[in-house]
Amino acid sequence: MVARRIAGRIAAARRALPMRITNGLAMASLLLSSCDLLRLCSHPDRHLSFPLGGREFVTVVCQLGSVLYLISLIAIPLAHSDAPPASSPAAPPITPNSKPDRPVDGDEEIVAAVVSGALPSHRLEAQLKDCRRAARLRREALRRITGRGVEGLPFDGMDYQAILGQCCEMPVGFVQLPVGVAGPLLLDGRHYHVPMATTEGCLVASVNRGCRAIAASGGAASVLLRDAMSRAPVIKLPTAKRAAELKMFVEEPANFQALAAQFNKSSRFGRLQGIQCALAGRNLYMRFTCSTGDAMGMNMVSKGVENVLGYLLNNFPDMDVISISGNYCSDKKPTAVNWIEGRGKSVVCEATIKGSAVQSVLKTTVEKLVELNIVKNLAGSAVAGALGGFNAHASNIVTALFIATGQDPAQNVESSQCITMLEAVNDGNDLHISVTMPSIEVGTVGGGTCLASQSACLNLLGVKGPNHDSPGANAKLLATIVAGSVLAGELSLLAALAAGQLVKSHMKYNRSSKDVAKAAS
Repeated sequence: MVARRIAGRIAAARRALPMRITNGLAMASLLLSSCDLLRLCSHPDRHLSFPLGGREFVTVVCQLGSVLYLISLIAIPLAHSDAPPASSPAAPPITPNSKPDRPVDGDEEIVAAVVSGALPSHRLEAQLKDCRRAARLRREALRRITGRGVEGLPFDGMDYQAILGQCCEMPVGFVQLPVGVAGPLLLDGRHYHVPMATTEGCLVASVNRGCRAIAASGGAASVLLRDAMSRAPVIKLPTAKRAAELKMFVEEPANFQALAAQFNKSSRFGRLQGIQCALAGRNLYMRFTCSTGDAMGMNMVSKGVENVLGYLLNNFPDMDVISISGNYCSDKKPTAVNWIEGRGKSVVCEATIKGSAVQSVLKTTVEKLVELNIVKNLAGSAVAGALGGFNAHASNIVTALFIATGQDPAQNVESSQCITMLEAVNDGNDLHISVTMPSIEVGTVGGGTCLASQSACLNLLGVKGPNHDSPGANAKLLATIVAGSVLAGELSLLAALAAGQLVKSHMKYNRSSKDVAKAAS
């Protein structure tokens, strides 16, 4: 107890000055007093005797004080670790505009250095070894540089350490999005409550209505056709003939095992499935496809491709790797290669909706829905020159699910490619509906899936993290849930259009009375 009291008093004294100054003074005092004591003890004519003289007294006090100070550097952490845990009061609720923690010594100097450009903003995490403090100081520096505050941008409630090197660079806060839950979606005999992050009113309600119609008809069924992420580097050769030789070498079945062995070294889960080549003059585009376990897999396939390119250089030293990605992959762009060959998970989802559910839940008829789908989704999209856009609003559901579950939102471009098919069955009494989605790019590990909110949404669906028993099963299941949710959304929106209820629904769910009043004034 006495040791703790002394350590506490020394700690209080240390806080009065910056630590680098107190540490320096203590070391200097220890060295000087030690040297003086040695000189006194070894001098033949002068001995350390009691009572102490003035100089001897000062030397001994400095020696003891320095030793006690340095011991306190170790004693204080030990005293805290030995102390019994105190019952702390409940943490206050986090509010969107709660103020960041109080400034500490050195904050002002760091902010000034960032503002002046002496300290680059992107180096704050490495410099401070404290991601939260780095984000807080960057936020303050941004306010001073721009002259505009970001008070409405929440700060508290984010694990800034978790996003370091994973999700976002140079963070200053986070953006809030409301998350609604549609369902339950009855898919493949199981019920799912689907989380959707969106700012569009009526979207969650629409998907929820589609889920009701599906459940009332016995549920939907899904089939995963393919699981293959792709990456396509572009290689330049001296001549078109030489590029064709490399193409034939890569596509030769006898060489596949050697190439796969190089590719598969990069990961336990990445397994090369095939290589498809395209030639443009002396430029060769090689589209590698592979399985990626429960990860979405872009980094995984890219590392494997680099291994193969290094191996190919031994046989084709004249090849010039222009880019690890030559857009033949194709990532975050609507392309025919993804629409035809697929990318990520290729899924078909279908359901037969009873005529009674069409009338009671969807408020329309089978005949009207079939006609609308032909005229709108098929013919209308063809007139527009659509590429994979033969649907009503697949992107709406895909994007909302992607944001809620930590996927890359930009990949909704190819992930939303979808063709919706409707036909009357059972003598025209019931409705068969299907969605075919060849490029759903999702994962349950990596990227934004590590964040607390997104992890909670994945957990709600029962697909959080990797599947240890069957690697890749969680990501595949998530892809089928995406397709099932799109099926529900397509069904409901087409019904609203067929019944002439679209505008009325949006006025009800997507425009508040205060916004209307504000616009009128």
